Amino acid sequence: MSWWETDDDEDEPEFDESDVRIRPNRRGSRPRTKVRPEHADAVEGVVLGVDRGRYTVLVDEGGPDEREIVAARASELRRKSVVTGDRVDLVGDTTGDEGTLGRIVRILERSTLLRRSADDTDEVERIIVANADQMLIVIAAANPEPRVRLVDRYLVAAYDAGIAPLVCVTKTDLADPAPFLANFDGLDLPVFLSRSGDMPLDAISERLVGHRTVFVGHSGVGKSTLVNALVPEANRATGHVNVVTGRGRHTSSSTVSLRLEHDGRTGWVIDTPGVRSFGLGHVDPANILGAFADLARIAEDCPRGCTHLPDSPDCAIIEAVDAGELGESGRVRLDSLQRLLATFA
Repeated sequence: MSWWETDDDEDEPEFDESDVRIRPNRRGSRPRTKVRPEHADAVEGVVLGVDRGRYTVLVDEGGPDEREIVAARASELRRKSVVTGDRVDLVGDTTGDEGTLGRIVRILERSTLLRRSADDTDEVERIIVANADQMLIVIAAANPEPRVRLVDRYLVAAYDAGIAPLVCVTKTDLADPAPFLANFDGLDLPVFLSRSGDMPLDAISERLVGHRTVFVGHSGVGKSTLVNALVPEANRATGHVNVVTGRGRHTSSSTVSLRLEHDGRTGWVIDTPGVRSFGLGHVDPANILGAFADLARIAEDCPRGCTHLPDSPDCAIIEAVDAGELGESGRVRLDSLQRLLATFA
């Protein structure tokens, strides 16, 4: 027997996990866990509007128990944006009774997402609306003057999001919209013409029922006036155009979804605040060409890797325009495309 071995080993006590002393938690609470409840009893709804951290959510849309619920966002969603148009799951008090508050615990999969950035270099995107399938671009024939570049940007954002664009030109009694609309001859765009006291409400409503349509437009073009005419109970604030600057005043300050009724059918009008710029910092440049369907067809003959910019060799679009195949409007469309592409070059 070696000197370190003794016959006393069998007399030493045995220890197990139960003998380990654990210092009690001073706060008297259980350790935090990342396991979240499944909320199997949650009800589904759609967000109609957002106001200072409170969400108005419509539950059982079109059903016998349709109701609006005021809800807060659950703590596990604090890093996620909940926006107008989102389909969400709610728990808590979902009766919709006055003074009650539900809780949004899940954001369901989004079919579309319309975004913009402050400018083309800003990587921070601002979500405008979720799950819209149409965009109505509202522009004025005059006062304020229509801007081709801004409409181009709306179109790019719409096509990038997979949303079908429509156009409504207001104040056509002040100027002929034809020269401006000629810039978009190559695009398959449904266009509505509106004048003071003569809005094509039936024609517009017919295109909106069965859809969730987001309205966008420069401040002062009459977007909120059109919304109020389509949805009389909307009561959206309207403003005027500054006679000195030619700019409209921001009136709508929030994005809100409003029910549109037409011939026994329903659609949703999503009104947004007026903007003077529409940054595309979030857009994949490869998707920009999709907003110019007439040029995109010709681009199929371009060499691989063609940028379609003025210095692009053998660009089929440039060659077609130079040959006069697309007329003057084609040159304007190409200029718009190149200006947008140059932003990301």
